[in-house]
Amino acid sequence: MLFLVISTPRPEPPSEVAAARQAFWPWIARHQAAGLCCHIYARVGRGAIAIFDVPDNDTLHRILSEWSEIVPAQFETYPLVDGAAAQGLLAAQRGTSA
Repeated sequence: MLFLVISTPRPEPPSEVAAARQAFWPWIARHQAAGLCCHIYARVGRGAIAIFDVPDNDTLHRILSEWSEIVPAQFETYPLVDGAAAQGLLAAQRGTSA
């Protein structure tokens, strides 16, 4: 299951959360190494955008709960369909093959 996650951290002064923000990167690297986090990008200013490929909602919930413990944030979460699957769905709707 693919998800786009956009984080918006709480608005504390940057100096108050610098250590937590530094701890985030080794933590997310473990999820990248496990194949759960496909991409991670820092947003200009604050926050991050990540693409997760997780087996189920419970796994995503666990990851976002851990993330929030490191850097408290609000998350926008969008389920995604990979490009090939989206083209297959469109072809099926039109009655053609992909």
